[in-house]
Amino acid sequence: MSSIWGNMLKISLFGESHGAGIGVVIDGLPSGHQLDMSEIEKMMQRRAPGKTAWSTPRQEADQVEILSGLYEGRTSGTPFAGLIRNTDTRSGDYSNLKIRPRPGHADLTGMARYQGYNDPRGGGHFSGRLTAPLTFAGAVSRQILASRNVFIAARITEIAGISDLPIDYAAPDMDLLRGFVDKPLPTVSASAAEAMQQAVLKAKAQTDSVGGVVEGVIVGLPAGLGDPIFAGIESRLASLLFSIPAVKGVEFGAGFQTSRRQGSQNNDVPVFTKNGIRMQTNNSGGADGGISNGMPIVFRVAFKPTASISKPQQTINLETGQSEELIVHGRHDPCIVPRAVPVVEAAAAIFALDLMMEAEGRLTAFADVD
Repeated sequence: MSSIWGNMLKISLFGESHGAGIGVVIDGLPSGHQLDMSEIEKMMQRRAPGKTAWSTPRQEADQVEILSGLYEGRTSGTPFAGLIRNTDTRSGDYSNLKIRPRPGHADLTGMARYQGYNDPRGGGHFSGRLTAPLTFAGAVSRQILASRNVFIAARITEIAGISDLPIDYAAPDMDLLRGFVDKPLPTVSASAAEAMQQAVLKAKAQTDSVGGVVEGVIVGLPAGLGDPIFAGIESRLASLLFSIPAVKGVEFGAGFQTSRRQGSQNNDVPVFTKNGIRMQTNNSGGADGGISNGMPIVFRVAFKPTASISKPQQTINLETGQSEELIVHGRHDPCIVPRAVPVVEAAAAIFALDLMMEAEGRLTAFADVD
C-alpha cells in the first residue's frame, strides 16, 4: 500500500489536510518502553505551523490523541495509534483548484490517479500536513533508539543558495549536533542563519518561495546492518525521505561531489580504534555496499520551493480547455525547509529503528538455533 512503510516496524499514515484529522498507526513497536510525552511534544512543536514569521500562519496545536498501544505510560506492543485533529481549516481558499490546478503541485497528478475523487482541499493526502503524524512516529522511534545509544540530528545546510559551514562527520562534535534542536534555524553559522531568514522573508514579501537542503546524521548504528541489493542502507532510507512532500533529491556522504574526485581522494581508509574498525574520512556516508560500516550515516535532502505561491502564474482551466492566470489563496510557507528539519529527523528515526529491530530479530533467531 502506498501509505504504509516498513518491515519489522510498520507505519501507516492516514487523513487529509482539511479533513477531520490526520494520524498514524505504528505496528510492531517494541513493548515496555516508557515514553517521555514532553519530548514528543517538543519535537511536534518544532514542525508545527504558525510559530515564526517565515512559516504559514495556519494555527494548529498538533496535539496527539493516543488511541491505542500505550498503557500506564509504556508501549504495550499492540498497534500504536495517534490522531491529530485539524482545527484551523479554510477550505474555501481551495475551491478554484478543482478546475485550475496549481503549477508544481500534485493537483493534476492526484486527479489523474484517483479519477478526480481525491480531496483537493489544502492538497488533501498530498499535503505537507501529513508530515505531522510522520513526525510523531519518529519522535516515538527516537526515544526507543536512545535506549540503544543511537542518536539522530539534522540541520539546515542551504536556503536560497546561502550555505552553512561544513561539519566533519568522521569525528562529529556531538555537543554541536545536540545543540541544533534548540535553534529556530539550526545552522553552525549564526550569520548564515540570519542571511537565510532574510532571504525567506524577502521571498514572502514578493509572494514567492525558496527551497533548500537539510542534512541529517545517524550516530551509533553498528556495522553490518542493511541488505544488498535492493534493501541497502541508502535505498531504504531514501525511500522514506522521498515520501516527504517537496523532496526532490537525496544524497549520502559526499554525494554528487564524489563524481568529481579521483578514487585516491574519495576512498575512506579503515583504521583500528578503541571502538573497533573505523574510517579516517566519511565520504561514503556510513555505508558501503548498502551495509553500515560503523561510521555516522550522513545524508542530505533537497527541498524544492513551496509550490503554492500567491504570485500570479499561468495554469489551465479544465472546464474551458484554455490557459488562465492563477493566484493561489490560502496560507503557505514561503520556505518549508526550517519546519522540515524535525521531519527529516523523524524519517531517519523510523528507518533506524526498523533496521535495528530487523537485526535484533536475526540475532534472536540465531540464538534459538544454538
